Amino acid sequence: MSENVQTAMFEILKSIQGKLAEHDRRFDEIGDLVRKQRRDTAGLLVMAKATTGQFAEDLAAVEERVRVLEARGR
Repeated sequence: MSENVQTAMFEILKSIQGKLAEHDRRFDEIGDLVRKQRRDTAGLLVMAKATTGQFAEDLAAVEERVRVLEARGR
C-alpha cells in the first residue's frame, strides 16, 4: 500500500511540475509581449512628437504668411 501511495504522489508531483513549467513558459511569452508592446509604444510616441512638432512648424509658417498679407492690406 505504501508503495502505491508513493507512486501516486510521485505522479502527482510530476504533473504539478509539468504544469508549473508550462506556466513559466507562458509567463515568459507574456513578458516578451509586454516588452515588444513597450518598444512599439515608445516608437509611436516618438512619431507622434515628431508629427506634432512638424504641425507646429507648418502652422507657424501659415501664421507668418497671414501676418505678411495683413500687413500689406493696411
